[in-house]
Amino acid sequence: CLCLRLGRGSMGGTQSLALPQGKGPHPVGCADVMVGHTRQGLFLRLFYPCLPRAGAERPLWIPRYEYCGGLADFALLSRRWCAPLLSVAIGSCRVPVSWKGPFKPCGSGYPLIIFSHGLGAFRTLYSSVCSELASWGFVVAALEHRDHSASVTYFCPAEAGREEWIPYQRVPQGQKEFYFRNKQVHQRAEECVRALQLFKDISSGKSVPNVLHQDFDLSVLKDSVDLTKVAVMGHSFGGVTAVLALVKEPGFSCAVALDAWMFPLENSLYPEVPKPVLFINTEKFQTPESVAKMKRLSSRNSQTKIITILGSVHQSQTDFAFLTGKLINRIFSARGTLDPYKGLDITSRAALAFLQRHLHLEEDFDQWDNLLEGIGESVVPEAPFCRSNL
Repeated sequence: CLCLRLGRGSMGGTQSLALPQGKGPHPVGCADVMVGHTRQGLFLRLFYPCLPRAGAERPLWIPRYEYCGGLADFALLSRRWCAPLLSVAIGSCRVPVSWKGPFKPCGSGYPLIIFSHGLGAFRTLYSSVCSELASWGFVVAALEHRDHSASVTYFCPAEAGREEWIPYQRVPQGQKEFYFRNKQVHQRAEECVRALQLFKDISSGKSVPNVLHQDFDLSVLKDSVDLTKVAVMGHSFGGVTAVLALVKEPGFSCAVALDAWMFPLENSLYPEVPKPVLFINTEKFQTPESVAKMKRLSSRNSQTKIITILGSVHQSQTDFAFLTGKLINRIFSARGTLDPYKGLDITSRAALAFLQRHLHLEEDFDQWDNLLEGIGESVVPEAPFCRSNL
């Protein structure tokens, strides 16, 4: 059971988060953005190229204690004793980016990525891949979905100081999982579309107040995001969300789906996916059914690619892979045999090569084009799902 093992390890202070700094040329800044006072608004963490700043504050990886309770609930453990233990173990971990660092203006505009999290996750658990992409000159908006698929989230009604929390929800008894998840994936994709609209509003000069009253003013983005170069990306439930967002929003030029969980998408939508998708799978998660759905898309569009990273597990594409304590790794089964830093390199380089191709970027990311064909160390084309454990 998670927390007993966790407790023994954590009290000795053995848990730490070793998230890598981005390898690109830009220092990375980070800020939280909440727009609107209802659950129809948006909540996201923004990663962006920033100006270097000595002694910059680093944001917490688990933004608030309530998220420890959410993780406990999602893991089916008692939040009464598990949440405090999680808080002790990982509550002080920080992300190596500059919290609300000064935005680095860009005359030509940075390309934009809207990022969708997996089931039971929230906006900060993909900080490694989001900050890596931002370091190469992208603005990345990591959403926190409000469809009850986040382990927990909240919004701030108009009355000052109030918060309303939205808990994780399991499939109700007696309801078919497909219908429950299908409704969620549509809500999630709509949130991705609304996130793009948010950046369009900012670019058109509309005043968009950040409900969180932080000293990060969204108007700094006004002339620095190129809305002709926008991609959508996500992990697991977020991967299939990204695929559906392509159907709903012509403004997205392509999607990057990390170990996509294809189950919630209705079959009638596959012929509707108009743009290329890069599927980056891990070795241990996919099923033949899921891969067959990806292949339906690749057979219709030669630019849609499927690759698999060997030695990786489903959690390898989250920040949990970088928790150094052995105990937590066992609990969240976060470690494959592949070194997590190598896994992040492969994931981000393949994504950058794909994004350069389909957002028409003038960078040298095409040096990693081989990865898109599944050529390279620890990567293979297609999906060796015969080894799946599902």
